[in-house]
Amino acid sequence: MARNPILEEIYAARETLLADYQGDVHAYVLDARERALASGRPIAVPNDQIRRGAGAADAHVFAVETHSLPPGEH
Repeated sequence: MARNPILEEIYAARETLLADYQGDVHAYVLDARERALASGRPIAVPNDQIRRGAGAADAHVFAVETHSLPPGEH
């Protein structure tokens, strides 16, 4: 199989990110969520409302929680 340097870079980055979590993706995601919530920045959350007649492209619509931005970030 031919080498794919882009994929190799992605796999290396993944290993680096997960090294602090002993390779546990779930632990990494939980920590990333905690850091995101602690940042105070707006977070996209899945829209619970089912849109009838929506196409596949509309199936993953996100609503953004309403948070005011820190001064200077408008």
